[in-house]
Amino acid sequence: MAMIFLGGSRDIFELPAPAIERIGSIVAQEHGVLIGDAPGADAEMQGLLAGYGYEHVGVFHAGAEPRNNLGDWAAYHIPPPDGAKGFAVHAEKDREMARRADFGLMVWDGVSPGTCLNVLRLALLASPCVVYDTMRGRVATVHNTSDWRAMLHNAGVAVRRKVEARMTEDERQALPA
Repeated sequence: MAMIFLGGSRDIFELPAPAIERIGSIVAQEHGVLIGDAPGADAEMQGLLAGYGYEHVGVFHAGAEPRNNLGDWAAYHIPPPDGAKGFAVHAEKDREMARRADFGLMVWDGVSPGTCLNVLRLALLASPCVVYDTMRGRVATVHNTSDWRAMLHNAGVAVRRKVEARMTEDERQALPA
């Protein structure tokens, strides 16, 4: 059973039809799902999986309890580093899901730095990730850091700056020059 990291932007409240179909294929093939607890795309995907009555799901959360666990699945608490604030509170759980995943599926609004970084984390581990870019109406599979750089380049300078500001030093150093 392959493990699939599902995720996406918190500002997405309607999944694109091709992503819904792909999640249906994940369910039909009985792959394991690793998903966060955020509102937006995570909760929408959770709702879809719960609607299927799908059981092979693990919900990862940084807080004491998951913000969303719509299928009452196994929950995995990944505490944030001491002193973490804002986005950094949830980044460690995202890194853990990327480490455990064989593949990724992200629904990206084209601007969310967190979703973009999750694609990078998968690329750094050589785990392919299908990205549904809802802003540009594109679907692409990111296999490596070159693909990720192209995705980030298409997002523009402002998004690139936000992503770079959230990267860890290890993530920066792992990118080839």
